[in-house]
Amino acid sequence: MSTLIDQSTVSRRQVWSAVGSMAMCAAMLIASEFMPVSLLTPIASDLRATVGMAGQAISISGLFAVVTSLIVPAATSRLDRRYVLSGLAGLMLMSLILIAEAGNFETLMAARALLGIAVGGFWSLATATIMRLVPEESLPKALGVLYTGNAVATSFAAPIGSYLGSIVGWRGVFLALVPIVAANLILLFITLPPMKSDGSRRNGNVLLLLRRPHIAFAMLAVMLTFGGAFAVFTYYRPFFEMYTRANVSELSILLLCMGLAGFGGTYGASAIMNKRLYQLLMALPAALAALTLSILSVGHSFWAVSALVVAWGAVNAAIPVAWSTWLAKGVKDKPESGGGLMVASIQLSIMVGAELGGTLLDHYSIAAAFIGGSVLLVLSAVVVGTGRRLEPRA
Repeated sequence: MSTLIDQSTVSRRQVWSAVGSMAMCAAMLIASEFMPVSLLTPIASDLRATVGMAGQAISISGLFAVVTSLIVPAATSRLDRRYVLSGLAGLMLMSLILIAEAGNFETLMAARALLGIAVGGFWSLATATIMRLVPEESLPKALGVLYTGNAVATSFAAPIGSYLGSIVGWRGVFLALVPIVAANLILLFITLPPMKSDGSRRNGNVLLLLRRPHIAFAMLAVMLTFGGAFAVFTYYRPFFEMYTRANVSELSILLLCMGLAGFGGTYGASAIMNKRLYQLLMALPAALAALTLSILSVGHSFWAVSALVVAWGAVNAAIPVAWSTWLAKGVKDKPESGGGLMVASIQLSIMVGAELGGTLLDHYSIAAAFIGGSVLLVLSAVVVGTGRRLEPRA
């Protein structure tokens, strides 16, 4: 594999500055996409919507991310990646401003749709862009930097959002992100070198990859895993409020501990990934389902919930690492198309999972949402099985 930028004209410092800018963009996208998780109750109250309807703000961004991730690799193949990625950061900036100023539920959903375009476009191009920025021997390090931005946002976005929301209101939380994203937009444009198409690469219909049985089974397992996880994760705040009776400070602590546990889960999974990949792909969703049902059973005990939430956060954080590792092994010949398909599958599952959880919450109870998510997680473990279905055929 060769990089598509002229390494002789781009300094090492600029290359790694560009990687850092992309990591920052990843962090801002994750923070923007999942911030409503910690703010569902005040958003619903202010916009006169149900909590389940507010949860659909995550669903709509997932829908647009799905569509975007499927078309962006082909649609932008002849465009300079610097302009494309900067443009996507600009869409994120517009979305945050619209969310903060939303006077009704419809405006909120439109703003979240813009964010979904930015999310789907960025993640479908991120890995391929990193591959073009750095030499092959530096690729693992560069991808590690990129996903560090993801991990940081996952750890701190929800608790910070919950805490700041109690001080400046949910609109103030989104407004606080605006100057950071504006600075990131400028950094992306300055640090990313020109990355024009060399004209030799073609990105066809990524859905054609589903003709390969091992990829089709993998994408089904991906959707069940992430769908189940987000049917639960999206509605943690109302659960903590209704069952655990947590106040704002306790809620922030719970979400922070869950996020921090993700660092341990990521590290632990990485340490055994090469030897136990398929076992992990089966065991992780099964463990997440068991932890979810355990949390539900002891929901009135703050300390019991706290301990289980830490374990939940560690297991949940290991799942993307496992599937990213599978992608590198299972779709070696078409990494860009495989990445687009993976992003589409994950975002579609987020949309369906949040929708399922919201529907069960509104029509039945928060317990029904957690049980529904657990069922999807168990089904994912069944699909993976021993892992033979996911192995590429020679």
